[in-house]
Amino acid sequence: MSARGDWRTGLPPEAGGRADLPPVNAVRLDSRAVQPGDLFVCIPGQRFDGHDFARAAVAAGAAALVVERGREEALTGLGAPIAIVADSRRALSSIAAAHEGNPSQRLTVVGVTGTNGKTTTSLLIHAALEAAGEEVGLINTVEARSGLRRSMNDSRMSTPEATEIQRLLADMVDAGCEYAVVEATSHGLALGRLADVAFDVGVLTQLGEDHLDFHGSVEAYHAAKLRLFEGLGRAAVLNADDAGYARFAEASSAPVLSYGLDDPKADLTARQIDNVGDGSTFELVTPDASLHAQVRIPGLFNVANALAAFGAVIALDLDPYMASVGISQTPGVPGRLERVLTSPIGVVVDYAHTGDALANVLQLLRSLTDGRLIAVFGAAGERPSERRTGMAAAAAEHADYAVLTEEDSRSEPTDEIIDEIARAMMAVGAEEGRRFERVPDRASAIARAISLAEQGDVVLIAGKGHEPTIERADGSHPWDDAESARAALRERFADPDDWP
Repeated sequence: MSARGDWRTGLPPEAGGRADLPPVNAVRLDSRAVQPGDLFVCIPGQRFDGHDFARAAVAAGAAALVVERGREEALTGLGAPIAIVADSRRALSSIAAAHEGNPSQRLTVVGVTGTNGKTTTSLLIHAALEAAGEEVGLINTVEARSGLRRSMNDSRMSTPEATEIQRLLADMVDAGCEYAVVEATSHGLALGRLADVAFDVGVLTQLGEDHLDFHGSVEAYHAAKLRLFEGLGRAAVLNADDAGYARFAEASSAPVLSYGLDDPKADLTARQIDNVGDGSTFELVTPDASLHAQVRIPGLFNVANALAAFGAVIALDLDPYMASVGISQTPGVPGRLERVLTSPIGVVVDYAHTGDALANVLQLLRSLTDGRLIAVFGAAGERPSERRTGMAAAAAEHADYAVLTEEDSRSEPTDEIIDEIARAMMAVGAEEGRRFERVPDRASAIARAISLAEQGDVVLIAGKGHEPTIERADGSHPWDDAESARAALRERFADPDDWP
């Protein structure tokens, strides 16, 4: 691995002289990945402190260390030169950007944030820009794209660490891209992973409550997302229907372009919306024109996501007519309203893992079926109880029946997580045995829900979407919701007499 720039130019001023600091091959924050000639940045984390692994990094060949002030004395005898900084996590971002040649400064970067809809909206923007004739890269929860190269995001982080973000952006520059679309999560913004990405356009989808275990409060969660809009170069594209609109508009450093389905004052809106089963057609009304548009992902919330994508295109002074071609041809995101079977029963996999997201998907599926709606879901371990109670309330209100199961329980006992969901459902009147049951093993839960479905029913498998692993107390295990559903369907319908 060769450097595209000089990491030393990314050091903050308090690091002092750089004469004894060598050039490096790669920037690392995991001592296990260090190879001879690499830089190791010691970062205090929620579970581990990188300073405790500095010795191992030097033993593996680290050419230099970055440490936080006050920790240097214990590390000076390791034999590697040290750069001392006030905040090593913040320094990691600027060092990584400098090491990769500050690639975002050579791209027009669109950042997408919000509680729900980020991944879909980022994909729609990517498709719109490509249809407008631009070379564009993408970084989101599902994948990264640089020119013709595509790689799946297996990290379980929607916004990767700063080292990976900067490398991917540099790959885009090397591939000839002029634009980049980046999903900007609250974690990524709060932890400084995106601090040295020069965003030109920021897009806000929809705000709710999430990740309160990390942020501590809704206020802190929203404040993290505000960071995207405080340093924009060109425009902020904001959801006028969202309660946080005014706050984000006031905080934006760039002119605001609004969109919305309900607010009559929004700059972009949709009229004559027609549900066509696999999506919607609508009339897009902009400040300058109107045009016929289509999105091939069902639900009003995806019409709103399409409006956000059109907003980004218009903010970049690109042709919305050509962009509409890209948006209309986008089939959707893996694991988002992904249909596994449509007949004789409907089986759908979706990433919904918050109360609002689950309610949105269940309401959409309710409008598409005359039969029962059966939901399979759980809640992640080591995450706040609000997710569990929110999803329980959504299922109790919008599903006919639910099968409660595991979803990345991690170190928490699965039965205890399910019990918390069950108690929340019972608290709002859902009777166990009549409205829901418990099946802790996820594969068995999916098979159980499919066995219960009759002709015309829809089974929603929620919570994991595209994710390729399931996290249990003993580590990560390969997983695929859609494949698990297909296996259960093959088992049930192997005999034609079993078809409903």
